[in-house]
Amino acid sequence: MTTATYPKTNAAAPSVMVETVSSVRQFEALGDEWNDLLRASDSDCLFLTWEWLYTWWKHLAEDRELSILAVRHEGKLVALAPVALRPANLLRRRPLPAMEFLGSGYVGSDYLDLIVRRGYEASAQQAFAGAFSRAGVVLEWTQLRLGNCFAPAVASCLAGKGWSFTETPTNTCPFITISGMSWEEYLATLGAEHRYNFHRKWRRINRDYRVVFERVERGDQCRESIDLLIGLHNLRWRERGGSDAFHAEGLIAFHREFSRIACERGWLRLYVLRLNDTPVASLYGFRYGRTFYFYQSGFDPAYRKLSAGLVTMGLGIRSAIEEGADEYDLLHGDEDYKAHWSSESRELNRLEVYPPGAAGRICQRAAHLERSARKLARRALTRIAE
Repeated sequence: MTTATYPKTNAAAPSVMVETVSSVRQFEALGDEWNDLLRASDSDCLFLTWEWLYTWWKHLAEDRELSILAVRHEGKLVALAPVALRPANLLRRRPLPAMEFLGSGYVGSDYLDLIVRRGYEASAQQAFAGAFSRAGVVLEWTQLRLGNCFAPAVASCLAGKGWSFTETPTNTCPFITISGMSWEEYLATLGAEHRYNFHRKWRRINRDYRVVFERVERGDQCRESIDLLIGLHNLRWRERGGSDAFHAEGLIAFHREFSRIACERGWLRLYVLRLNDTPVASLYGFRYGRTFYFYQSGFDPAYRKLSAGLVTMGLGIRSAIEEGADEYDLLHGDEDYKAHWSSESRELNRLEVYPPGAAGRICQRAAHLERSARKLARRALTRIAE
């Protein structure tokens, strides 16, 4: 662990110490402090919990180097940069390493950010800007919540030191405000056609089948239930070319472990829809704080005519309402089915920050060219499909 001291420069920024957490043992020891800080920040969400990010590191770190920055004031943890260093890649004209958020990549972590205790924003901004400036690496931060994250403040501070940065909208997160609503009141907010369709499908399966919608509540059920969810999800997507939600062994291992941990913490919301004792659909989510996070789902295509997926989503929302959640967050993705259930959304951004000098300019140019090439490839594939 390396430590740097940043002296007092004004009344709003008291002296702080910045430590670099570079070993798994140090990361593991931060658990309680990490979550205490998270609860006292404006960034509090499931995907920034120590449990989510530590489990991610164990299974999905790949070639990254652990480089968490911990900011302390008089020994008290007041800010964290949950980041890791990805090595330079000369083959892709990337001469500098890149600092990425833990939780990046295929796992689907939304609302990533720097974590700052309320009241210590000025200290954290200066400490992070100083540490990143000395490191001289590219900052590639994804899945930032537009208008409600701390990372851009650090980028602005670095811009004053000659760095350049770009912000790019990347995705949207549809969500449903359900605070104080009953299930029937929520249904009344939906479009007439969608509401009628749900009622019709729900009546039909109850007429023709013995219906059970059960929640997994014991740790010893998690492995079998998460594997069922993964199997149903992949079965649904097989005919559509596959899905990257559970396509790698590391991802599967991550979800097997994290679902068990989430069950122990009381966060797991894993449901199975059974018709005549046959599991036909599953919904995988989490309740953290006042928010229900819908993460993934799957259904058996043999039950497509019954709209098993639609019914399961509706029952998941009903369960969130009944347990008193304030929000049902459908997380990133603009799929049509999400729009049927929600009328609000928030934007996600990607923030890229480049150090001054030739190497930084080369990295910025390479990133631009790579994105342009991907856009051209997507257009070509679209024309072929048409």
